[in-house]
Amino acid sequence: MGVMKRVSLVFKSKANKALDRMEDPRETLDYSYQTQLELLQKVRRGVADVATSRKRVELQINTLQQSSDKLDRQARDSLSAGREDLAREALVRKSAVASQMNDLNVQYASLQGEEEKLTNASQRLQAKVDAFRTRKETIKATYTAAEAQTRINEAFTGISEEMGDVGMAIQRAEDKTEQMRARAGAIDELMASGALDDAVSGPRDDIQAELDRMGATHGVDNELERMKAEVGQGSAPREIEATSAVPEAQPAPAATAQPAADQPQGDAQ
Repeated sequence: MGVMKRVSLVFKSKANKALDRMEDPRETLDYSYQTQLELLQKVRRGVADVATSRKRVELQINTLQQSSDKLDRQARDSLSAGREDLAREALVRKSAVASQMNDLNVQYASLQGEEEKLTNASQRLQAKVDAFRTRKETIKATYTAAEAQTRINEAFTGISEEMGDVGMAIQRAEDKTEQMRARAGAIDELMASGALDDAVSGPRDDIQAELDRMGATHGVDNELERMKAEVGQGSAPREIEATSAVPEAQPAPAATAQPAADQPQGDAQ
């Protein structure tokens, strides 16, 4: 039994939550206002019915009053004519009519009091309905404004979340871009050093590699000497350039100098 109560409580709570999500306060207020208007209409119809009954009793009283007046005249006329018996009968009927009039007067007073109470109740209910209508419209306007503000805030929240996702995507794109740039730079360095060519074309000749290193070292030495000359010796770069350009041409002047030394001997002979 305890399990069934818990299950029933769970279902009721779920249903209450679902109904709460489905309920629109504006529709509830409009329905309540319509119900009050229907109640006010019933009260007004009740006032009209009581007023109609009161008017009907009033007409009956008037009719009986006319009948009583007529019987009174008849009794007087019969007594004047010496017909006391007729006069007595007329007075008896007048008495019965007077009794009916008394009952109707009591009923008329009761209906009149009921009509006054219903009229006052109708007026009070009308005032409450008017006040409820004013408050209803105020609440509806406030709820509509709050609903619009909530939707705007939710929209901003959604935009903020979306912009956060966009920011993360931009950050990932920037990270990938930096990785690609670093990879491209590494490949350029490998290509410049020849390591990538070695990996592609296979092992290089050791002698050729040694010759390449010597050529690179020679070029660096020349450049270093040229920079030293520019800084401290002025015209030395041209001599260094001439020396570096023809390193094997130095023995030639000695060979040509020997015939010049022998020329005086020929003349002496």
